[in-house]
Amino acid sequence: MIRLSRIAATIVTMAAIAAIALPMAAYAQSYPSKSVRMIIGFPAGSSSDVVGRIVAQKLGDGLGQSVVFENRPGAGANIAAEVVAKSPPDGYTTLYANTGIAVAATAYEKLGYDALRDLATVGQAAAGPHILIVNPSLPVKSLKDLIALAKGKPRQMNVASSGAGNSDHFAYELFRSMTGAEMTHVAYKGGGQATVDVISGQMSAYFSGMAGALPHMRTGRVKSLAVTGGKRSAIAPDVPTMAEAGVPGYEHLLWNAVLVPAATPKEAVRRLDAELAKVVNAADLRERLAALGVEPASRNAEQMAAYLKSEIDKYGKIVRAIGLKIE
Repeated sequence: MIRLSRIAATIVTMAAIAAIALPMAAYAQSYPSKSVRMIIGFPAGSSSDVVGRIVAQKLGDGLGQSVVFENRPGAGANIAAEVVAKSPPDGYTTLYANTGIAVAATAYEKLGYDALRDLATVGQAAAGPHILIVNPSLPVKSLKDLIALAKGKPRQMNVASSGAGNSDHFAYELFRSMTGAEMTHVAYKGGGQATVDVISGQMSAYFSGMAGALPHMRTGRVKSLAVTGGKRSAIAPDVPTMAEAGVPGYEHLLWNAVLVPAATPKEAVRRLDAELAKVVNAADLRERLAALGVEPASRNAEQMAAYLKSEIDKYGKIVRAIGLKIE
């Protein structure tokens, strides 16, 4: 009798597992059955936007559905992150984020989401340095000249960012903390307008992403002083690193990654992860990104989750050390 009860219990358990597994299998086979939204917290023309649109188009090709790229700039890209964090976790809303999301976790006093609790990683797409650009009329020929000028005129020069707490803002704050060169920070809603105002002379300097700065560097409308990575950029080999130019130990990269709401079905995350990996490792994408001074960076969902946590921890220590707080 006891044995029959155990057999019956086993049958019931197996039936329950099958009942759960069948819808999951059906979901995995049908996903995606419609277009996928990819939301970014920066306006069109910013470096992450330029790279993100390329990634979104290629990702859509692999998924067999269009990936609709949507700009939601503002609040250091935190509006976009919160929108995605609070969206239905069905695999049809994704976030194209950058390093700023790791900085924001501790730099902002109040956030409407928690990056580690409310979002799940799909994978990393790209990484590259910022490049410090200045208006050509500024009387500087090198990074050391800029540091000396800023120290001689504390807070009289303006430095732009694409938003308070964003990766380019942090690039300046790290520079300021390591050199003592004080400038007045002006936060924009995106890197495109920040670059335009450097060109016009309204802003003295900007730690731009490579993709946004390149066209203007080539035409001489901005002057480049240093890149923030640990090595020189292959497309701007004459521009020294920050360390080479006079700030030893300085290194900061702008990375891009795709995230989804935390409760998104694992089947959808796996499909997105697999297709993103194909995109990132495709030779034609590597060539397109290399022309923008960016390198594809392939981390899967699990690896990106660990990397995001480590980046939040790393930047948290620096944010607290320099006393950066954004309301």
